Amino acid sequence: MKFTVTQITEKINGSIIGNSDIEITGPEQLEKANETQITFIGSKAYVKKWVDSKASVAIVDEKIEVEAIEGKAIIKVKNADLAMAKVLEMYEPEPPVFDNDIHPTAVVHETAKLGAGCKIGANSYIGKNVVLGNGVLVYPNVTIMDETTVGDGTVFWPNAVIREKTVIGAMCIFHSNCSIGSDGFGFRPAENGQGLVKVPQIGNVVIGNGVEIGSNSSIDRAKFSSTILGDGCKIDNQVQIGHNSVLGRSCIMAGASGLAGSVTLGDGVIIGGGARVKDHITVGSMVTIGANSGVMSNLEDGATVLGFPAANSRETLKLWAQLRKIGKGKLL
Repeated sequence: MKFTVTQITEKINGSIIGNSDIEITGPEQLEKANETQITFIGSKAYVKKWVDSKASVAIVDEKIEVEAIEGKAIIKVKNADLAMAKVLEMYEPEPPVFDNDIHPTAVVHETAKLGAGCKIGANSYIGKNVVLGNGVLVYPNVTIMDETTVGDGTVFWPNAVIREKTVIGAMCIFHSNCSIGSDGFGFRPAENGQGLVKVPQIGNVVIGNGVEIGSNSSIDRAKFSSTILGDGCKIDNQVQIGHNSVLGRSCIMAGASGLAGSVTLGDGVIIGGGARVKDHITVGSMVTIGANSGVMSNLEDGATVLGFPAANSRETLKLWAQLRKIGKGKLL
């Protein structure tokens, strides 16, 4: 695929400085780009690399001053990151092709209902009373168990497992090897003191519209009632969400982060990689939790926390600065 600088500029609503007739074969980072590629500068830290880059075009945040270079072009935009997403869409390849709407090796229960345009890949299993909306794509080796409902346009990549009675909205994406609706982690010591008693988990998982779940992530079914993910939540790889947790709209959880059971997140919560939230904690809306933090108490709306146990980020950074001074033999 090739697009001219003019076509790209129109797509991202930018303004051109320099040669607008260059044909671009794709995007690439500054250091690796060649003469036929476009790159991105969203931070002042990368400005110096533009001079040595072989890229013919750079998309630049309008707040950043970048040197104009003869024969090259600059496209100024309000937000380079969002512009980059639009350019990547332009060059995104077509998804893998289904040769058959329903592969001969797929098993679809006679009571399952499939909407128009659904496609089921090799060795996938669609269970009893499952309902798939229009245009649902099920790639090979996916399991969707009994009485699950799925909204229009949702995609399941290979080896995703969806346990029974799960409710899934429209336009969701489930990446390879994710597990939705496994038993919540519930055990209690036996009365005789010997061994553990498993607490039955009889609830389900409810997932809103436009949710994306990364590879190898697990969302546990509720002990009773539902584990809930609101519309627009984005869950990275290797994330654990415990039973009866409730996420508001557009929450983000980065890789290897986790929620224990019965955690409640408001809208727009951002959880950094490796961070953890203790059970029965309530986190307000628009809260940011720094990477590898441990949240041990409730957080109010708009808080930004860091460290273990997690505390106000500014206070935590001050504390770390003092600890470095102590380590260097300096007095507080």
